[in-house]
Amino acid sequence: MFTGIDEVGWASMKHAYGPADDVPGLLYGLASADPAERESALDGMYGAVHHQGNVYACTLACIPFLFELAADPGIRDRGGIVELLTSIGGIDLDEDEEEDELDEDEIEGVANYAMAAAAVSAGSPVFFELVADEDPGVRLAAPLALATLHARPGRVLALLRERLPVEADDEVRLALVEAAGRIALRHGQLAERAADWLSRLAAEAYPPGLRLAALAQLARCAPDALPGDVVRVVSGLLRELRSGPARPEPSAAEPPGGDEAASDRTTAPTLVGQLRELSTDEQSGRGTPWATDLLRTLHVGLDDRVADRTALLTDQLRSPDPWQRIDAVRMSSGLMRAWRGAYEDLVRLVGVQLADPEPRLAEAAAYALEDLFALAAPAGDALAGRVAADPGAWVKEWASGPPGLGSAVKALARLGDVRVLPALAEALERPDVPHDVGFAITCLGDAAVPLAGALRRRLGEVGLDEGAYDRASPLLAGLTALRAGEAAPEVLRVLRGAPEYRGEWLRTAALRALGSFGPAAGCAVPELRRLLRRPGTAAATEAAEALWAVTGDVGTVLPVLAEGLRAEQVRDCRAAAAALGALGPRAGAVAPRLRALLAHDELWLRVEAAIALWEISGQAGEVVPVLLSAWEQNCHVRVRVAECLARMGPGGAGSDTTRVLRAELLSVRRHKAMDGGYGSHDTYEDERLLALCRRALLGNTGKGITT
Repeated sequence: MFTGIDEVGWASMKHAYGPADDVPGLLYGLASADPAERESALDGMYGAVHHQGNVYACTLACIPFLFELAADPGIRDRGGIVELLTSIGGIDLDEDEEEDELDEDEIEGVANYAMAAAAVSAGSPVFFELVADEDPGVRLAAPLALATLHARPGRVLALLRERLPVEADDEVRLALVEAAGRIALRHGQLAERAADWLSRLAAEAYPPGLRLAALAQLARCAPDALPGDVVRVVSGLLRELRSGPARPEPSAAEPPGGDEAASDRTTAPTLVGQLRELSTDEQSGRGTPWATDLLRTLHVGLDDRVADRTALLTDQLRSPDPWQRIDAVRMSSGLMRAWRGAYEDLVRLVGVQLADPEPRLAEAAAYALEDLFALAAPAGDALAGRVAADPGAWVKEWASGPPGLGSAVKALARLGDVRVLPALAEALERPDVPHDVGFAITCLGDAAVPLAGALRRRLGEVGLDEGAYDRASPLLAGLTALRAGEAAPEVLRVLRGAPEYRGEWLRTAALRALGSFGPAAGCAVPELRRLLRRPGTAAATEAAEALWAVTGDVGTVLPVLAEGLRAEQVRDCRAAAAALGALGPRAGAVAPRLRALLAHDELWLRVEAAIALWEISGQAGEVVPVLLSAWEQNCHVRVRVAECLARMGPGGAGSDTTRVLRAELLSVRRHKAMDGGYGSHDTYEDERLLALCRRALLGNTGKGITT
């Protein structure tokens, strides 16, 4: 085995963590009889040799030896090696990446990807033999390897159809179906042939899991071929799966994962091992653990068919199977984060899960409701009941960092429900105040005024040392939301005594609080005037903004903010422009400078300058094109632009604005939705954007602050 491995110049190559002279040891580790050593070696391959999907020279050098391992029936865990080869050779380069200007390292990386794809594709005929291997783990990995890598996809599709009737393992059968879907997506000329086979699998008298797999792949590659009553069909298949024989619970004598002892597997603390254990824990007790992935695939394929997806999830949430409900809660969260729709009934059913005795289900429901804000209203009573019933979950402690509010408390607060006040009051009495308590108070508005005294007292107790920002910022956020002017002396103490470490952040939070207090912060005026002495800096701009809110002294504030427009840092210039808008027509002297900034390279600065110019001049003609251009270029700017357009009203904004706003309202996708990630406030901001668009179209409500 491994003929020629010693002739490779491993030491002259590098992987993610330095010289690649340890790679031969990893390859030999993959061939070890010790399961822990095999797992550690595979972890090393993914962690260093194929780190985050990268392909290095040493990765290329491994390919022939990995094929040798995959083809040797005497090697255990070869399925993982086949998956590794699929990952190394299966990276698709976007056309944009190929055409963009690349630096020297990027050119080398692209070349390595291309060579890896060619090398693994050249060896992929090996996988034809592996689809009939005695090891089910190998048979599980081989179909997707062929679908991804083989140069003759038509032949692969024919093989998949031949193998399905003779394959005995249920999960391998599902992999054969998934491979057909992958071929259809990668090779358009075969899409119709693959879809025809999948349609017959979905419609004929096959087991429910196989039919569900076929429907999931149809949704991905040929959604028009799905049956018109797909929700009814899928719901029926899920009921059949629930009525099937239950999967036996693993016993202590026979741990999950095969006939090798669990202790052998856990001796190596590897990422691969941790992921395997998490998967085992998640699947334990499930009758059909693979159904979750099939349903996720189906939902991805259904895409913008929000009504169908909502109906399917509603049915799942009524299932007697708690695992199907856990899956439905998680998928509901993903649906509502990315797509706009009528979710009242769905949210109400998610709320029902809060009272379930299965703790993982109740926790998943609370987490799903956490980011919905006002959309969680149908679950309001359920949330209030959960919060009242479990005071121990009001605050979460973490291994490191400050504590945070529990999901149910956070969801109830973001709903603006006063029933959360006892939980927030208790949180304010803890030695370490949760880092997000101030933001929760922000959502409650004046209803949280009873907490102002505790916020003020705790702020007065904050020591002004290196930990001051972490301890004071949640308290300052709460006082800012409540406009609690009686706390001005405590805030002024923080402003004056901010330490060097994170002092700039702390001063910003303190100045924002003083500005929210308005004239009630009169005691801070001398300190605010002192901070104006360095015009053009962020501190001077923030102090000027606060001073304007406290005193309305335009003669003192305007020169400082005008100088801020000439700041070297774009962010400081943006802050000055935003502050000038609040002065309105009194800042007319800076209009020429703001007008010049409409052509600045930085998009956000153009937007802030345009909004300020409109607030000052009231002339929409020169600023609306800038705002609409930014709207199209960057989705993150839309709420800020919509605030301004709503104040303008349809008469001031013009017909182009009407067209843009109507297009936004007609879109089913949330404006910041992205694949593979999300922000905790994305749904809130999207709902706010929709409300602003409607308001802008309905009529001008004046130049008041949008709330």
